[in-house]
Amino acid sequence: MTFLSHFAAETTATNPNLFTALGIDWRLLIIQIIAFLLLVFLLGKFVYPWLMKSVDERQANIEAAAQASAEAQKAAEENKAAVAALLAEARKEANEILSTAKLESNNTLAASEKKASQVAERIVAEAHEQVEKDVASARKTLYNDTLDLVSMATEKVIATKLDKKTDDRLVADAVATASKAGN
Repeated sequence: MTFLSHFAAETTATNPNLFTALGIDWRLLIIQIIAFLLLVFLLGKFVYPWLMKSVDERQANIEAAAQASAEAQKAAEENKAAVAALLAEARKEANEILSTAKLESNNTLAASEKKASQVAERIVAEAHEQVEKDVASARKTLYNDTLDLVSMATEKVIATKLDKKTDDRLVADAVATASKAGN
């Protein structure tokens, strides 16, 4: 502090004006103060409002983006819950469809087996009928062949040919007698 006191005392002794002692031109200082105030006025009038408007807009955009982000996150959480519910519902429906398909498959299989059994029974019944018809036809053919053989044998034994009517009557009587004896 002594240095400053000493410097101030020395400068006031040699220069009665403090500004001159410090090397400051007071006219230039006033011009610089006016220029500074003018600069502050112009900046305050034109630049700062525009700058503050830009800053405010940017701040509003940032807040809007933050709000949109929060809303999007909330919507995503809601959608996630909705998707989980839809997946659960889809799984439930898939299980129901599988159960229904298995049941229908079993019913179809049972119906097919029943139908196949009915077809097999019908085929067996038709085969029995055909066998009975074949047996009846064979019996008739055998009967006719037997009549012809008896007729031929009788003719050989009698050595004379009778008329057809008498021949058939004799053969029928012989067969009737033979069948009574066989039973």
